[in-house]
Amino acid sequence: MKILGIQVLRGPNIWSIKRKKLIQMRLDLEELEQRPTNLIDGFKERLEEAIPSLYSHRCSKEKPGGFFERVKEGTWMGHVIEHIALEIQTLAGMDTGFGRTRQTKTEGIYNVVFSYLEEKAGVYAAEASVKIVEALINNEDCKLEEHIQTLKELRELERLGPSTGSIVNEAIARDIPWIRLNKSSLIQLGYGKNQVRFRATMTERTNSIAVDIACNKDETKRLLQDSAIPVAKGVTLSEISDLPEALRRLGFPLVFKPLDGNHGKGATINVKTEAAAHEAFEYAKLYSRKIIIERFITGYDFRILVIDHQMVAAALRVPAHVKGNGQQTIQELIDKENEDPRRGYGHENVLTEIIVDRDTLDLLEKQNYTLDTVIPNGEVFYLKSTANLSTGGTSIDVTDLVHPQNIFMSERISRIIGLDICGIDIMAENLTQPLIENGGVVLEVNAAPGFRMHLAPSEGLPRNVAAPVIDMLYPPGKSARIPIISVTGTNGKTTTTRLIAHIVKSNGTRVGYTTSDGIYVQNTMLMKGDTTGPVSAEFILRDPTVEFAVLETARGGILRAGLGFNKCDIGVVTNIQEDHLGIADIHTLEDLARVKSVIIGSVVRSGWAVLNADNKYCRKIGDTADCQVAYFSMDENNPAIVAHCKKGGTAAIYENGYITIKKGDWKIRVDKVTHVPLTFGGSVDFMIQNVLAATLATFLYGYKTEDIRMSLETFIPSAAQTPGRMNIFKFKEFQILVDFAHNPDGFTGIKNYLKTIEATEHVGVISATGDRRDEDIRETARIAAQMFDKIILCQEKYLRGRNQQDLIDLLLEGIYEIKPNMQVIINNSGDKTLQYIIATAKSGSFYTILSDTIDNAIVKVTEYLDKEYGI
Repeated sequence: MKILGIQVLRGPNIWSIKRKKLIQMRLDLEELEQRPTNLIDGFKERLEEAIPSLYSHRCSKEKPGGFFERVKEGTWMGHVIEHIALEIQTLAGMDTGFGRTRQTKTEGIYNVVFSYLEEKAGVYAAEASVKIVEALINNEDCKLEEHIQTLKELRELERLGPSTGSIVNEAIARDIPWIRLNKSSLIQLGYGKNQVRFRATMTERTNSIAVDIACNKDETKRLLQDSAIPVAKGVTLSEISDLPEALRRLGFPLVFKPLDGNHGKGATINVKTEAAAHEAFEYAKLYSRKIIIERFITGYDFRILVIDHQMVAAALRVPAHVKGNGQQTIQELIDKENEDPRRGYGHENVLTEIIVDRDTLDLLEKQNYTLDTVIPNGEVFYLKSTANLSTGGTSIDVTDLVHPQNIFMSERISRIIGLDICGIDIMAENLTQPLIENGGVVLEVNAAPGFRMHLAPSEGLPRNVAAPVIDMLYPPGKSARIPIISVTGTNGKTTTTRLIAHIVKSNGTRVGYTTSDGIYVQNTMLMKGDTTGPVSAEFILRDPTVEFAVLETARGGILRAGLGFNKCDIGVVTNIQEDHLGIADIHTLEDLARVKSVIIGSVVRSGWAVLNADNKYCRKIGDTADCQVAYFSMDENNPAIVAHCKKGGTAAIYENGYITIKKGDWKIRVDKVTHVPLTFGGSVDFMIQNVLAATLATFLYGYKTEDIRMSLETFIPSAAQTPGRMNIFKFKEFQILVDFAHNPDGFTGIKNYLKTIEATEHVGVISATGDRRDEDIRETARIAAQMFDKIILCQEKYLRGRNQQDLIDLLLEGIYEIKPNMQVIINNSGDKTLQYIIATAKSGSFYTILSDTIDNAIVKVTEYLDKEYGI
């Protein structure tokens, strides 16, 4: 077997709109195409022995053990690999279960598709599952445990921490989109101007001064003490020479901790001797220049969580510990405790594995114990000096037991320090009495407190503490989204996108849009190039200045990685024509329609699909759309339009020279096409179609027809406004048209326009694109032969793996099939071709440069034009 490629799909895609995170592996089975599982001796038995948990996979049998039945009957290895990839992720703590395996048009080559939770782990699962199958076929050790451990390590490297993950999951539950802004825990919720950001449990509302105060334990303590909050008596030292005086003032027992430490690092508790004090001081010095020394307060370690100045949870924290049985050593008791299924690797489970570290060894030494000591039956030995869950501690929920006075105190502390989210550490006998009565004290106030102890306590009721965070960031009435219109289709995408964006910004809204020539916010290009994929869409949605997004969405990006957004308000499909066929398993127009329909599948149910009624593939998409549907057409008598409007549907039509909105039986004439510059006086049908699509989309969004009309009349086609789309340059004696038409349908549109242009000679400059089918290349050449008197072939670029001469030969075949005696000039230098045109152009001639044949043609033609007019 051979892996031909692995793609990571991150958004809605051709396999699933809802399951956005999928791995698509292109797999060549090679000789195994002729050897299904039932023809490989012992394969099923070895598979059952290696991964018995696959028994839970029901497969098409719809019952436990169904997958093993399929293996016994005989299935192909791509299918087996899909199931193994899912199961090894589940065994590594990433429970996921969606999969599809489909053979391509090429025998023996399959697309193996399965879901993932963490991207790198998903890619590794694809590769590992192939290795596992190969090992089982060859009756070798498949090294399953090694693969699972690697997956666990990749999971911990990538996954969000429990606190961050809980907030993201709560956002998902409320249909709030999110974007991970780095490899760590910086998260954006929402899109554009409605976004908010947070990192772990610090939000954009978290006050930086408050964080600074909380990180300075001495400052925190002083502020609390000045506000009549009970705190532990203590001092802050920088030099060990000051330690004797501090010991004299405070007495024993003591607690030593770094001034700006966290998670219990560098802390030592219950220090009872001068020698131990010196050692504790030096240990704390490893983490901070300044050391806090406090009286050691006996009692229990509590954490109160306050969000938006409201107490939401409280927990009793218990340090990692073992309980003696009089028989096993401390190490054996630790090993037994780590066998608890609730304990896992990193943040895998509710509890973390207990690891022996310096803190543990110090505590052992203080008791004159070692790891080999057998402690008496019933004795509890604490393995850590702090109760952090990250070091193996446990938590017990006590939220419902907190005294009202302590609730008031905690909420008051959050305001004194100024934190929107804070964790308050308290040492007290209990929280059922006010601290002033039971002698309890506040030890610390933590910015960015961990949520795990509240989300999944070892005992007691789990608390959804992520919910109040989302309530705070998105109070009632505040939207997380911005309007999104996505535009796809074979031809007309870019012009339609630009026109919609023009209508939006003309009506006072800051619009961000992506096109095949660049990313824009308002009138500023922020990035140049073909920006029609998911990364470019996300670029716009990350921009905090954007109020409305219009996203050109091309076939390639959908196939490569899925959509860059999870939902849109309006999806536009301009048309579906022959282009890019034979690439990435897209061989027919039905296949292409399936790709384009992903856009419509992402439209919210209350949103709109705007479809071309003159295209049967668009109409088929409309038949299965799970949203409202509206059509546009060049013919008001189109049966699809008639039937649609008869049912009360909305459409945009071209009738009697007008762009018209039709709903049911009534019509609203928006504008006369001759008043719309983009239509070139109504002479360019494909531009009228683009205007219809844009008009309908913006009308459905809610713009008034009079505002749409004004925008249509102020959208001037030009190299600046619509680069590469019907750009006409008028020299003194001749004209040059530059258009990026590159497929038969685009060529046909240009041909129809040129029929309206009187010229002494029509000359075309064309080329082929190497990744198109031979027949498509010939067809563009045939159309070119019908519209030009002379053709210049300039095959300077876009070879895409093909031989230059082979492409020229295909073009010549198509040209000579229509006009055997046609004059054809071959000049494979774009600059020399343009020089030839300028030098030899006849008076009244009209030159048409298609398919982006000449690199930077617009800029270069403009330079020649400027020279002619002395600019």
